[in-house]
Amino acid sequence: MKYALYMIMCSAIAGECMPPHQMENKYNDMYSCLNAGYKESLAKSQEIGKQQINEHHIYLKFVCKEEEVIVPKPKPKPKVKA
Repeated sequence: MKYALYMIMCSAIAGECMPPHQMENKYNDMYSCLNAGYKESLAKSQEIGKQQINEHHIYLKFVCKEEEVIVPKPKPKPKVKA
């Protein structure tokens, strides 16, 4: 099992959140996923900036969701005719 990180941006003024955005990386455990979520939240809030966050009361939240990873079966080697 791997963990997928979903980021969600919300506005307290509008009382709405955007649909969750699945981040590209997958994590081996909940701990790693949570730490990535905190780092991504901080980076995104800095990207949005103080003015926009204060004006629209933007806040970020995230969730780590366990997902089954399906590993494709190797293709059989073609038989060589002699």
